[in-house]
Formats: sequence, structure tokens, C-alpha cells
Amino acid sequence: MASHAPHEADDAPVEVPVEVPVEMPADLPVDVPVDPDAIELRYRYHRARRHARVRARQESRLAKYRFYIVMLVLLALAVAFLLGSWHEIQRLFGL
Repeated sequence: MASHAPHEADDAPVEVPVEVPVEMPADLPVDVPVDPDAIELRYRYHRARRHARVRARQESRLAKYRFYIVMLVLLALAVAFLLGSWHEIQRLFGL
């Protein structure tokens, strides 16, 4: 196999394009009328989304706790059933 020899093009400096500032068109109005109610609605919208995100995170954490509690209760019931069964088997068969 032939080894890879560096080419002269690999050592050439890379030219980065210079960004040209974009000027705003002259026909756009400078002072665009803003509806204050629209701003308030957007604030409410984003606040509601943020609260929904926080609520979903809390619900997820609480769901994890509920799962472990239910599993512990089921395990306790299974152990109680096994102990009760074992006690009855001993009583019936005199073990």
C-alpha cells in the first residue's frame, strides 16, 4: 500500500468569506406600530408553556414515586400471601 503523501493544496490557507453588512430597505417604516395586547398575549403564552414544562417535569417525578410505592405494596401483599399460605400448609399437614 502506498502511504498518503501531503499535497501542496493541503497546506494552502483557507479563505473565509467576509460578511457584508445588510442594509435595511428604505421603504420600510422605522416606527412600526405595536399592539400592546399582542405583547401581553405572547408573554402569557410563553409563561403558560414554561409552567406546562415545569408541571410535566414534576408529574414525571411524582409518577416515578407512585410506581415504586405501588410496587412495594404489591410486594408486601405477595409476601403476606406467601406467609399466610405457608402457615396454612403447616397447620393442615402438621409440618
